Amino acid sequence: MLGFLFSNPLIFAISFIGLILSLTIHEFAHAFVADKLGDPTPRSQGRVTLNPLAHLDPLGTLALLLVRFGWGKPVQFDPSNLEHPLRDSALIALAGPATNITIAVLLSFVIKLQLIPSELFLIALSQVLVINIVLAIFNLVPVHPLDGSKILLAVLPRHLAYEYELFMHQYGMFILIALIFPWYNGMSPISALISPVIGLITQFLL
Repeated sequence: MLGFLFSNPLIFAISFIGLILSLTIHEFAHAFVADKLGDPTPRSQGRVTLNPLAHLDPLGTLALLLVRFGWGKPVQFDPSNLEHPLRDSALIALAGPATNITIAVLLSFVIKLQLIPSELFLIALSQVLVINIVLAIFNLVPVHPLDGSKILLAVLPRHLAYEYELFMHQYGMFILIALIFPWYNGMSPISALISPVIGLITQFLL
């Protein structure tokens, strides 16, 4: 996407707006589901909104532009306010990636059916589609603080879930940084892990 900044600023501008909206909707989905499941924390922090200023993390947005993996400002919620803490936490976590996949599927229909006559706009929408796939798959990696860690907690046996949660809260961020950092030929371990999945889904939708 960043390559379009100088070669075609219009495509870059449309794609960048799509990136901002995709990050915003991802985080809003977390907040909305948490609110509906009975936790007032996201609403009290002003997160049940589609205002991008409430959800964007400058570093996460820049990372998505530069290295294709990024994040928004994490939505905080209190599991003690949930009726079924493990299950509901997983549903809250799943809401963000599920929303991105939904957006990607809708954009796929628009692109394949050529509902928009402008070729430049279709190229930009293709970029936004890929951004949403990246957001979904990256956030499903089961490493704290990504969404996948909360989803995994809900399916692990209780004794393993406790040990996993304790380990991830202590070392998850360091593990994530190590996974993102390029190791060999400029490729990071996490890129080697999820790029084939992203490629397959992108190929299917486009």
